[in-house]
Amino acid sequence: MKRRLIAAVVSLFLLAGSQAGLAATLKVGATPVPHGEILERVTALLEERGITLEVVEFTDYVRPNLALQDGDLDANFFQHVPYLESFNQDAGTSLVALAGIHIEPLGVFSEKVASLGELPARASIAIPNDATNGGRALLLLQEAGLIAVDPAAGITPTIFDITENKLQLRFVELEAAQLVRSLPDVHAAVINGNYALQAGLNPITDAIFLEGAESPYVNVIAVRAGDEQRPELQQLVEALLSDETRAFIMEKYEGAVVPVF
Repeated sequence: MKRRLIAAVVSLFLLAGSQAGLAATLKVGATPVPHGEILERVTALLEERGITLEVVEFTDYVRPNLALQDGDLDANFFQHVPYLESFNQDAGTSLVALAGIHIEPLGVFSEKVASLGELPARASIAIPNDATNGGRALLLLQEAGLIAVDPAAGITPTIFDITENKLQLRFVELEAAQLVRSLPDVHAAVINGNYALQAGLNPITDAIFLEGAESPYVNVIAVRAGDEQRPELQQLVEALLSDETRAFIMEKYEGAVVPVF
């Protein structure tokens, strides 16, 4: 009898431990600004729900997806859906967007000119070298009236899809994380919002041309396919979509990061 009672108690203990472990810790990869800062902001909200959030910072756009696919992370927060879909296709990963959180407007920055109208003929323009952000940059430059691209290229045009380039602009394709460093060497650079903020640039005040808030490039929490219903990941999304998080984003970034909820 005593032996059965002990066995029952041990079983209950193990079950409780397993359930606690399910929601005990979440390891989420993120680029430092603004994603890491936003995640740090919800740490306390998750602790109230019994979840410890561990933020793992990355400074590039490749390793956080590979780490998630390999099971080293439970989720990541740094990318928009077009990039995620392109990465899945190229790398053979099976990652999915769990929830959209915010938009970081893409901007044109320069240390040499104060406006697009000051760009000289054959000016050098640095853009991201990945297909989705590079295409996004070219579409932004088209919106600014500097170039035209073939509509058949959709949302991922390349420099080979440029059909009009009156200033004969020269494009320098670089890894997104290197674009800020390129500013002294080029006439202008099209820089992702997170890297601009990380370098101390405010897209609202420092960009000479800025993407509109209606952009379709919403930054998302990404997870492995099949993990969408994990309770602790649902709790993470709930915390990120809270009124507290929205207020933090609006106050902290003053329009340089725009919540979509």
